[in-house]
Amino acid sequence: MIRIGILGDIGSGKSYISKSFGYPVFNADEEVSKLYKFDQQTLKNLKKVLPGYFHSLPIDKKEVLEAIFENKNNLKKIINVVHKQIRKKLRFFLIKNKKQKIVILDIPLLLENKLNNKDDVLIFVSSKRKDIITRLKKRRNFNLKILKIFRNIQLPLEQKKKKAQFTIKNNFTKKTINLEIKNILSKLL
Repeated sequence: MIRIGILGDIGSGKSYISKSFGYPVFNADEEVSKLYKFDQQTLKNLKKVLPGYFHSLPIDKKEVLEAIFENKNNLKKIINVVHKQIRKKLRFFLIKNKKQKIVILDIPLLLENKLNNKDDVLIFVSSKRKDIITRLKKRRNFNLKILKIFRNIQLPLEQKKKKAQFTIKNNFTKKTINLEIKNILSKLL
């Protein structure tokens, strides 16, 4: 099985590109959302490390933001709790898809949390900064302050780009992206 890790800036289109490959995708953001909605263990663990912020399921993103804004160290605590569960879900996903030729790992902190293997194929999604900000502003919960906090916990984009074997220039047109993906797949398969 070829594991493809998708790297890039917040809002660069990593999830869209991941889905465009046509192979099973592990989307960590979607998994975190499910944890916040349904997972009693995550709630219990968050209450334990950050008493007073989290009360019941579904965990409200406002509660998460409140904890982060109150103390930046709280973000690390939240990440530690959530990523333990994400690791379990990733292992299950990989077992479930072990017969697939390729799986796509859409995990924002793939390198930072050492969720990648040395044999993973890494693809960096490159997008213009102004296009990213325009797209992010359209999101329902866009918050510039939280964007800066999340960018600060990520590796610098240049470092991610250097680690990647391929780069996809995302100009947000389906035709261009599909051509780039087809080109990459022709080299891998």
